[in-house]
Amino acid sequence: MTTAPEARGVMQRFHANYLAEVREVPASSRRNLFIIAAVLAAVGLVSFLVILVGVQNRDGLAGIDKPVQAWLEGMRTPVLTVVMAIVATVFGPIAMPIIILVTTVWWGFAARHAWRPLLLAGGMLTGLVIVQVLARVVGRERPPISTMLLEVDHTPSFPSGHVMGLTDFLLITTFLVFSRWRNPVWTVIAFIVTVTLVTATVACRVYLGYHWPTDVLASISLSLVVLGAVIAVDTWRTVRAVPDTKPAGVTPGQSLASRARKNA
Repeated sequence: MTTAPEARGVMQRFHANYLAEVREVPASSRRNLFIIAAVLAAVGLVSFLVILVGVQNRDGLAGIDKPVQAWLEGMRTPVLTVVMAIVATVFGPIAMPIIILVTTVWWGFAARHAWRPLLLAGGMLTGLVIVQVLARVVGRERPPISTMLLEVDHTPSFPSGHVMGLTDFLLITTFLVFSRWRNPVWTVIAFIVTVTLVTATVACRVYLGYHWPTDVLASISLSLVVLGAVIAVDTWRTVRAVPDTKPAGVTPGQSLASRARKNA
């Protein structure tokens, strides 16, 4: 029969080998990660509440909805419509879940530790639940059917599930991948790509007539809240603080497992 200490040892080895690979950073860096997480969550939440109040009262930021929509409608051309339709399909409710599922499953099998794929899946699921609940609670109508260029959609408009799903996926993935890298150039490039794809999706949803501008802005705000939560959980679970001044030969961010292998 397995004793309690033996069971704890098995769980600890399982955690070390298959779940979160603990990494060490200076205490100031760990603190900064928590600060960044809090700022992102606070900015996202305040922005969302400001947008929500404007939408419910039909004033404030909601005043940009019709002018921006009219401006994008004025830009419609056959070629641009085809491009926007492709963007909507690639990042839509059919293709995007497949991309997310394939990425998460592949990452789970390819990675030595399952923590980051699991955290990505958890963040995506959280975003999905938030959108579904808020859409039904707010119950905002979409723009007129006459403005929709593809199939008719009668589901609630606020917030945009398309935009939040893509934004959650890109922001969380970018953080989980590049927070472990030490090359700032690639990190900047990754965030530029993320911002570009999110902007294209935002413009696509309004251009095609399926969302008001404040719908997509609300989704981005909520994604910042989810990202902040992911950063906080990841930092709490995997980051260990060490004194800012470390002995020679120890690199900040080096995992405990990597140090053990190096010293073996």
